[in-house]
Amino acid sequence: MIKPEFDVNQVYIESRETAYKGFFSIEKIRLRHALFKGGESGLMQRELFERGEAVALLLFDPARESVVLTEQFRIGALQDGTSPWLLELVAGMVEEGESPEQVAVREAQEESGCVVDKLLPVCQYWVSPGGSSERLHVFCAGVNSAGMGGIFGLQEEHEDIKVHVLSAEDAFAAVRSGRINNAATIIALQWLQLNYARVKEELL
Repeated sequence: MIKPEFDVNQVYIESRETAYKGFFSIEKIRLRHALFKGGESGLMQRELFERGEAVALLLFDPARESVVLTEQFRIGALQDGTSPWLLELVAGMVEEGESPEQVAVREAQEESGCVVDKLLPVCQYWVSPGGSSERLHVFCAGVNSAGMGGIFGLQEEHEDIKVHVLSAEDAFAAVRSGRINNAATIIALQWLQLNYARVKEELL
């Protein structure tokens, strides 16, 4: 395993200021950092999109071998060649005082109408660390998908979420075809495919 040569102590921040604050915020940061060849970089300016911590949850029905996905409009996918309505995992932002696990349980109820308890950790990753602070915690939870479906979401947050139940094989095929084209959903479904027997046994 390759260990990092540096840590945050080798980043030298000269100044930081909030350049924009709205639904999200952007910080302007002036900094220097250590170089692999020795010494330090010159002073540089970077803009950081402050997104915070988020959670995504794959809902898997081990008895019916199906997954539950959501479909909703995404402003960032306006340039998508097919549609800016994407097939995704249940997901949401971590609010102050919440744990990622609490967010997973809350969002499952808000976005799909189901109650979950046992969570299997899939991974944590930096979504786009070249310019965003967002870190995503991905989980999988077992559900009974019988009768699931419909429209969900919080009106006050302008959410309009359609819930779909797909066979696991159809979901895997949607990743292969490119119909599912967002990172968290691809990662979670590929994780499920790689660990299918173990996950099914744990969640039955």
